[in-house]
Order: sequence, then structure tokens, then C-alpha cells
Amino acid sequence: MDGTRVFITGMGVLSALGSGTGAHVDALKENRSGIRPLGLFPASPGNLLPAGEYSGDLPEPGMPRTHRLALAAMREACAGRDIVPDAVIIGTTTGGMALTEELLRAGERDAARYLHHSTSSVAEYIAGALSCRGPVLTITTACSSGTAAIKLACELLRSGRARCVLAGGADSLCRLTYYGFNALQLIDPDGARPLDRSRRGMSVSEGAAMLLLEAAASAPANAIAEILGGGLSCDAYHPASPHPDGDGARAAMSAAIEDAGTSVSGIGYINLHGTGTVDNDRSEARAVRALFGANIPPLSSVKGATGHSLAAAGAIEAVISALSMQKGFLPANTGCIDPDPDLGLVPLAEACETPVATVLSNSFGFGGNNACLVLGKPSAGRAPLPKALPPLFEIRGGSCVTGAGDIEATLAHLEEGMECRGLLPLADISKNLPPREVRRLKRLPRLAVALAMAARDSASGAPSDIFFGTAWGPLSETNDFLAKLFESDEQYTSPTDFVGSVHNAPAGQAAIWLKATGANVTVTGGDCSFEEALFAAGLAAGSGDLLVMAADEHHEILSPLFDASAAIAQVPSDGGGALLLRRSEAPGGAAIAPLFYENTAGNPEIMLSLIAALGGPERISSDYAAIFAGMPAASRQQSEARLHEFISATGFSGAVVDYRALIGEFASSSAAAAAIAARLAGKGTLPASLAGGASLPLNGKGILILGLGAFVTAAGITTRRP
Repeated sequence: MDGTRVFITGMGVLSALGSGTGAHVDALKENRSGIRPLGLFPASPGNLLPAGEYSGDLPEPGMPRTHRLALAAMREACAGRDIVPDAVIIGTTTGGMALTEELLRAGERDAARYLHHSTSSVAEYIAGALSCRGPVLTITTACSSGTAAIKLACELLRSGRARCVLAGGADSLCRLTYYGFNALQLIDPDGARPLDRSRRGMSVSEGAAMLLLEAAASAPANAIAEILGGGLSCDAYHPASPHPDGDGARAAMSAAIEDAGTSVSGIGYINLHGTGTVDNDRSEARAVRALFGANIPPLSSVKGATGHSLAAAGAIEAVISALSMQKGFLPANTGCIDPDPDLGLVPLAEACETPVATVLSNSFGFGGNNACLVLGKPSAGRAPLPKALPPLFEIRGGSCVTGAGDIEATLAHLEEGMECRGLLPLADISKNLPPREVRRLKRLPRLAVALAMAARDSASGAPSDIFFGTAWGPLSETNDFLAKLFESDEQYTSPTDFVGSVHNAPAGQAAIWLKATGANVTVTGGDCSFEEALFAAGLAAGSGDLLVMAADEHHEILSPLFDASAAIAQVPSDGGGALLLRRSEAPGGAAIAPLFYENTAGNPEIMLSLIAALGGPERISSDYAAIFAGMPAASRQQSEARLHEFISATGFSGAVVDYRALIGEFASSSAAAAAIAARLAGKGTLPASLAGGASLPLNGKGILILGLGAFVTAAGITTRRP
């Protein structure tokens, strides 16, 4: 859709400063800080550190705290609007962790109590409250999650596939983050003092911000601000420390400015990431100086006022940036008394009344995940954003890991009619990786690195972008961190496990191994995490090589509590898959594209919508010779009914492969299925064991991968032969 621009038409925000945009304007103008002693849960002796806790009332007391924060922010953003967004995209790192910690500490083993544990459950909960039937994406790129969510929402609107999207971020305080950052010695006992000479760290906080984004050719009457552009990058340097020279941060800022169609001279104010840690502030300062030279605009960090609310921070600061332009003021760098001369920056000491037309807002996170936005005042004369690229990818290579082994072993098992369920030994997962370099990596990061390296080697590619899906993240690190914390009566735990526990840690490791400095996006979408990663790649991938992959590990304690399908599986299984891709409008060989993604909740005609999106029965039969159907065990009856409806309505007579029965019940099994399907499509034949009796020549047709769980998804693998 040419001529598309993206406008903020509604905003909601909660933080340690209070509830609502008005409360935040007042607090920031008065240079107040919301950082105070922790009251949400009792901290152990010796760990009494200040935090940015929201102290107001929250709706829905039966839900986890992150969900409640997100709901309150959504209600403010949508107040007075009778509108159902086409999609919901939310960044979060904690999900239901605050409640999960209480349950695990009490020894609770009823899986029903963990229903809202997953990070993806926050966005799904908000989508349900809004009756949104469209895509629901959860971005988990650590502290850049909220900003990355807004960037992806912007790209979805630019693509013309949505007219209105709710985007934002939410995170609550919990023991994992409170004690985790303390274990890294990154919390300032006196409260965050970003850019101060005596700064000693951050203040962990909580909050939520939601933005109602709408696409239009020109500014609507209710436009608050405009999203002019965004940029994503990865340091590919270290799991927890930023690049010392700020190379990744500079790349993201530069990409955002270029995407916005402006220049460094067009930026009127910089909202710094500015956490208050020694290394982060130094790295960001070097990046700003390198990009802006001698002409640095006014700048400040608000984290001395709000604290660092992790995934919510970027969304909160996007709201603050929009308010700054709307109200004509710039917030102070709260907490900074004596600016560090070594940084070469002079932050705003006091809030000041001054007009500003364009803001650059920065967010940087663990794993070197960087995301930046450029926001502007709505303008009648501004040029539209560039047209989005088509979400079609040439398949250049691929890999998978199942209980049978790598992709070659898996294919050999399948061709012999053997199942591939089970758990591959840890040593076998990383058999082709240097032992000394992976010795500290636990199961999920080893899976991710092994998949990434094998996919790269399958086509000698050099991917710059990585899109990674995982339903549950690194369960081994999460379990070990909390176990040590509880065993010590919350006195100490493992900083290494904390760094490794974030959902985007595996993708960060893969980026380090591959030196992939482009976009690095981790999504968590339950049983459709791979499809969600492919969908995100279709929105934000560049024009070079990229990896789309997904993986999940089985953990004997946590998997049965979190994953309903794993809990009833006869054989514990895990693994994943990866595809090396390149965006292409006319691929010469096998290609893959995300084709459909809708919520089943309140959507009784979803299968008819799917059939229409795929072009109707005749088109489906002419394009595809086989269906790989994903039917999670926990929703098997409903999934089979949907598959039956699809086949009955289309008259599809090709092969149908129930891949979970062969690969196993793990959330990212569709990623392994996609890698298998891509390899078979390249060969042009479906083996007899999968085709139902005799080998099936594809005759130039493709393979349709259907997800039939809580969300119905479709990804098409097609071939073009000379």
C-alpha cells in the first residue's frame, strides 16, 4: 500500500511514576523519581535494593501482574474508541513469572496453575480482551522488546496487511529479574543515576505502555505523533555486555534515521537508553558521539525517574517521546548530579519547556539486541514511509534436530518409516561444534547454535539477520537460577544462569557464532513460534541472507507444568529447525512464505478464512501436493476437526503428514517439519513412508505447512523448476 504513514492515535502508560499520560507529564516536568524501597515482595537481608514499583490499583486481580499492567495500559490507549485492532504486538520478558515463582517455591505441581506463565500469554490475553482475531506477536528481545514490537507493528502497517495495530511492552517486577541483575552487580543501591560520574548501576522496575497505531496517507485529526522509522541491529559481541565502542547501537540509530527519511541534523532530541550501568552508558555515549559528531542534540535518560522496566521501557519511552512533542517539553536526566566527563555528553539537568519536532528513542538489551525509533510531530507535508518488501523467501539451506539426530539422520529415519521422537543427547546436539566453546552452554542455546551453524553450512551462507522462535525459552537456566535462589533462602544465585535464562539468549549466542549484526528478533508464540518468527522475518528482514529458526528444550520438571502437550506426550521430545533464506520476488527454486495467521478464539469461520487466503480450493490443489499438519496433543480433537473441515471444504486429495506423531510433542516441532519439507520439496518427491504407501512425485507442486492449534497458521513451500 503506497502512501502509508503510521500514526499514534492512542496511548496508555503505567510506571513507577504513576498511571496515565497526565501523571507522567507532571512527574517528568517536576523531575520526580519513582524509585523507592521494594514493597511487592520481601527481599532477603543484604539484598534490600530500591526498585521502580508501580503502586496504584490494577484490574483483574486473579491474573499475573504483567498481564494486569498490560491490560490497564491497553484500556487507557483505547479509551473512547470503539475499535478492534487487526493485530496485537507486545514485548515482554517476564510473562507470568512473578506468579510462577510463588508456585514453584510452594512446590505446586498442578499444571493448570501455570496457564499464564508463558511470555506469549500476555499478548494473547490482551488480544482476547480486544476480540482481536488477527496476528498476535510476542517479542522477547530483552530490554529492547517494547521498541522492537513497535518497529514490527510499523512494518505490518506499512505492508498494507493491517490498518490498526496495538503495540507496546509490559513487564512486572519478579525475583528472577530483581535478584538476577543484583547477582550481576548491576543495581545501584542509591537508585539509578544515568550518565553520572558516580553511577553504579540500574534500578529494576516494572510498567507497561501501549500505543494504538493506525495507517493513513495523511495525519488523522486524533494523531498524537507519527512513527517515522525504526532500526534493528545486533552487537554479536557478548551475551550480557554491550559492544565497548557502541557499534551495534550506532547501527540501529543510523538505520532508524535512514528509515525515517531524515538525517542526524533532523533529530531534535535523543531519548537515551541510559540505564545507569557503567558499561551501557559508556557504550551508548560513544555511539552517539560517533553518529552525531559535534552536533549532538539535547538528550536525557528517564530511567532515573522510572527505573528500568525491561521490555516495557522502550514502549514507555516511546510514549514519553510522543508526550514531549505534544506538550512541548524535554524531560530531565533524573538522578544525574555530576555528569561523567568521560562520556562526552551533557544531559539535560532540568526539564525544560521547548518545542521539539523529532525524537530518536533508543533501547538496547542483553544479547546485543538493539532497537531504535524515530518519532515526529504529525506533519501534513511529510513523505510516506517506503513500501514494505514482499514476505517471500528463497530457501537456500536448512537444518533440524530431532530425537533421531540432525536433518540427514531424521530424513533417513522417516524414509524407513521410523519415528524421530525423543531427546538427543547433549553431546550429540553439539557434536560438530568446538567442545571448549560450548561447554558452558546448556540445552537450548546448544540447540540454537547447532541449528544455526548447520543451516549456514548447508549453503555456505553468511546470514546477517536472525529471527528465532521459542515457546518456553531456556528452561534449564531458568530452573537452575530459581532452584539455587530458593535453596539459599534468596541469598544468592547464579549470574550466568540469569544471563542465559532470557528468551533471546540462544539467538544472541547464534549471532555471536555467525557474526550476524543485522536484526536479531526472538518471538514466543507457543506452538506457532516458528510461524511467528517467519511472519516477523517477512516484516523486518533485510535483503541479504537470514536465518529463521525455532527450538525448544524438554525439561523434566518445567515442561510438563508449562506445555500441556508435553505433559501428555508418551515420549518426551525436543528439537527444532532452521532455514537459511533470502528475500526474493521470483525465487528460482524452493521458496517459503507466511500465508495465514489468525486466532481461533471467537473465530468460528477461521478455516473458511484460511481457504480464502490461500486462493480457494482449486488454487490449493494446484499449488500443493502435500500438507504437513501440526496438531498439538493438548488440542488434538479440535485440530483434527479443523483439518477435516479444511479437507472437506477444499476436496484436497494429496498426502497429509501428521508430523507431531513422527517428530514429537514439542512446541517448535513445526520448525523441524519446515526444514524436512523444504528438503523434500527440493528433491521433488515425498517418500512412501510419508505419502501413505507409495512415493509421491510432487510434480512441481509444493508442501503446505498448517498449524492447527490455538492459532491457525499456514506457510507455503513452493518450487519453481526450469
